[in-house]
Amino acid sequence: MKISGARAEPFAAIRRQNLAEAGAKAVVESPAVDQAEFLGISETELSPAVRGAIAMLVLELEDLRTEVRRLKARLLEAEAEADEDPLTRVKNRRALIRELTRIVAFVQRYESPASLIYVDLDDLKSINDRFGHAAGDAALTKVAEILAAHVRESDVVGRMGGDEFAVVLAQADLEAAMTKAESLAALIAAEPIDGGDWLAPIRVSWGVRQVDPALDPERMIADADAAMLAMKRG
Repeated sequence: MKISGARAEPFAAIRRQNLAEAGAKAVVESPAVDQAEFLGISETELSPAVRGAIAMLVLELEDLRTEVRRLKARLLEAEAEADEDPLTRVKNRRALIRELTRIVAFVQRYESPASLIYVDLDDLKSINDRFGHAAGDAALTKVAEILAAHVRESDVVGRMGGDEFAVVLAQADLEAAMTKAESLAALIAAEPIDGGDWLAPIRVSWGVRQVDPALDPERMIADADAAMLAMKRG
């Protein structure tokens, strides 16, 4: 709370009265340069008791600022955790749909292409049944790591639930997205889960849908999912 320059009435009159009652000297209308700066007066105008009270107030204000910074940092952490899939550490479905909505708006405004890849692990149940659920979780984590490591910062990777993932590619038309999907699938297939005395290969099916601003995100996700199911059946 800092007041400088011309002081508005009746605040100035009230301040002078309060200072007089506290034992302050006459107020000098000069720029503040010390601990009492936020009052618009100099430290020499104040009695020792008032200076001590102001020093205490300054310390309390600094403590309050520190607490506010801590709370802001914790809020940012909480927001990040709310957007993150707890197992794979990529975006969850809610966060991915929000990012897809943002990219749809960008496509509509700048007429720049974007595409959506929908990825599904093949036979995750077989991995769980044969090697245990820890191996299944490792397979999901591995897929998420590969997807996140091989896209650009402008792209978004999310787990849609179960064994399904989605990748939103900014500035990528359908052809570029299909090429990228093939590359990602090959990278995933090249890295089986290593259990020491066993290897669990990972295969994925995928489908691609170019972003259409005329459609809502859920519809485009459903279209990409349908394309993925067609590949899986094939």
